[in-house]
Amino acid sequence: MPQPLAHMPRDLLAGIDIVLTDIDDTLTHEGRLPAVTYAAIERLAAAGIDVVPITGRPAGWCDLIARQWPVRGVIGENGAFFFAYDGAARRLVRRYWKQDSQVRAADRARLAELARTIPAAVPGCAIATDQFCREADLAIDFREDVTPLPWAAVDRIVALFEAAGATAKYSTAHVNGWFGDWDKLAMTRIFFAEHLGRDLDASRDRVAFIGDSPNDVPMFGFFPHAVGVANLDFFGDRLSALPAYVTTARGGHGFAELADALLAAR
Repeated sequence: MPQPLAHMPRDLLAGIDIVLTDIDDTLTHEGRLPAVTYAAIERLAAAGIDVVPITGRPAGWCDLIARQWPVRGVIGENGAFFFAYDGAARRLVRRYWKQDSQVRAADRARLAELARTIPAAVPGCAIATDQFCREADLAIDFREDVTPLPWAAVDRIVALFEAAGATAKYSTAHVNGWFGDWDKLAMTRIFFAEHLGRDLDASRDRVAFIGDSPNDVPMFGFFPHAVGVANLDFFGDRLSALPAYVTTARGGHGFAELADALLAAR
């Protein structure tokens, strides 16, 4: 079981120079981004600790985040790409897992068929309202803008994606499906190598990841200093790997708790 964040040794906290973070229910709280959370990102950046959101949210959101938030970059659609803004060149760097735009277009055509069949097969679910600005996946809403569905319905959505040959992961709001073998950790490796010039395996002890959901499991399993926000308990035994530590606060307030601990150890 995760230990309280307060038990993380101070020397480990002092050595961390980059924070990777989920967004929904990790930076946000009850669907909103609290001021204390955004301020925590700014405080970390000012102290030389890079922040990189790693999310299931769409390309359109990630374009804005990369340009306007005080972050080093953003990984979106569960690892389909990373975006990073180059201020000196005044351009947005876009790196896709599948770099051929025609291949991505063909995948979207296959996903369009699932966008018809899955909602018809699972009453109460819906295409996510952020689907319009997605590049590489299909998001099925099971509790964000619809009446929350039971876990059996979530499992059915996952099974329908997988029966079509797609990969499927879920968070607190959506089931996301895509044609490809990426996940959050796989694109994190590429981001570190290509954008930061760092080897992820050699950097593990200097990285903190914070999240809350099943789509964060690859990160929980890989990073020795992974942290869960307190609302991690929402998923019960549905997490196949757990973080080493857990905050006392929920959502974005838990992220701010981690930021406070990192800054206090400096």
